[in-house]
Amino acid sequence: MSMFCYQCQETLGNKGCTVNGICGKKGDTAILQDLLIYTAKGIAVVADKAGKNDKDISHFITKALFTTITNVNFDDESLIGIIRQGLALRDEVKTRYGVTGDLHDSAVWTADTKEEFLKKAESVGVLSTENEDVRSLRELLTYGLKGVAAYADHASVLGFEDQAVFDFMVEGLASTTKDFSVDEMIALVMKTGETAVGAMAVLDKANTETYGNPEITEVNIGVRNNPAILISGHDLKDMEELLKQTQGTGVDVYTHGEMLPANYYPAFKKYDNFVGNYGNAWWLQDKEFVSFNGPVVMTTNCLVPPKKEYKDRVFTTGNVAFPGVAVIEDRPENGAKDFAPVIEMAKKLPSPTEIETGSIVGGFAHEQVFALADKVVDAVKSGAIKKFVVMAGCDGRQKGRNYYTDFAKALPEDTVILTAGCAKFRYNKLNLGDIGGIPRVLDAGQCNDSYSLALIALKLKEVFELDDINELPIVYNIAWYEQKAVTVLLALLYLGVKNIHLGPTLPAFLSPAVVNVLVENFGIAGISTVEDDIESLIN
Repeated sequence: MSMFCYQCQETLGNKGCTVNGICGKKGDTAILQDLLIYTAKGIAVVADKAGKNDKDISHFITKALFTTITNVNFDDESLIGIIRQGLALRDEVKTRYGVTGDLHDSAVWTADTKEEFLKKAESVGVLSTENEDVRSLRELLTYGLKGVAAYADHASVLGFEDQAVFDFMVEGLASTTKDFSVDEMIALVMKTGETAVGAMAVLDKANTETYGNPEITEVNIGVRNNPAILISGHDLKDMEELLKQTQGTGVDVYTHGEMLPANYYPAFKKYDNFVGNYGNAWWLQDKEFVSFNGPVVMTTNCLVPPKKEYKDRVFTTGNVAFPGVAVIEDRPENGAKDFAPVIEMAKKLPSPTEIETGSIVGGFAHEQVFALADKVVDAVKSGAIKKFVVMAGCDGRQKGRNYYTDFAKALPEDTVILTAGCAKFRYNKLNLGDIGGIPRVLDAGQCNDSYSLALIALKLKEVFELDDINELPIVYNIAWYEQKAVTVLLALLYLGVKNIHLGPTLPAFLSPAVVNVLVENFGIAGISTVEDDIESLIN
């Protein structure tokens, strides 16, 4: 077995990828990602023993975790370079804080050549933990931390940090090297959910204080005749710098996938070359990047291995990497990234090919919904709105995901969908109408903005003077694909939300015993048929 990975929803046979990843990563890449996580664990072990966690430690662990999220880094040489940095930091931290004595292997191993790295990587992957239930809980915690790291990284880019979030990353990673009881591990998994809420709160503050609160916005999905750049991923700082640098150049900017919600922020609306959104969710980029014709900037996760038809037009930045793809280097201290190569390429290429026309409406983050609170409450009290259905999360390639489109279509006309993340592309272009002026699809933003959905639920709980969040007329039918969705799930569980339906499949990394714990304590369930789930959730 050259690899074993089951961290995403599309893992082979819902059991695990063992040769190459369905995501497109090769076997060597997968095990080097395992080795990077192992290296981060070693740094956490040293920091945990020292009782210290400084900025160098926090930022490296955050980078390591984020780099190994699905569809981020496919480049072996890049991964080896980060591992080398981690080994150097680990040993320097030992000296810095005088850490000596017996340490876990992750804190002492060393290697030099790529061959030595690969050999070591073969022995430290997921299956190195033999007990299925222990392995399941360790991986659930680790995948939750990967999402936490993504949120922390986005906030840090904007200058917002919470040391408690970084400290738990150290505690959580170090715990996976210790022989804890099942109860202790479950407690740490729940603490991951608590930390996720904190991380999302910091990111929400970073985004809204920097770019303003999202506003209800009608987003154009057609095209103009100018040369253009497509920006995808999640990083709003990259979005800001690209818009500034393209202003007055004759080059338009469009969002794709999870960057769609950038259209909702007041700070970006002043740019007259910011046209709107092009295309749909991440997995369609192999078609939509072709028809866009211009250069594409990938800012975070969601990269699909580029096809030769457009590979030379793709630029990666931040944690994203793919062999043979151009790189926009990170910004210097107190400076900005240089998007000049992207802009110059755009000027020489045709304008985008139109694939659809019209518009979609979004921008229903927490402050915007709070402004509508009286209207919403009246609609609930009058019976005009019977249920809110949270359909947040991720989209993906599996044909079974048509379920979410069919489910949205089948919902009674007195229901409202609350969404965040790219799962919305399954239904945000349907004509589902409104209820007394309230659209039946309320899009809060990126998967990073799922915090808004939690705040909206808590606000409604307060308004209706309820003791339990589960007494609200809100049900949860969530789609997942990668690790940030796992983090959102853990955050909801920490907040006490029960009876969540999760699909299109339950995670392969959950052992039967761990599934039983989630079912017994939280009422977690998979999805069934549209008809049965409408009956159980809505009727």
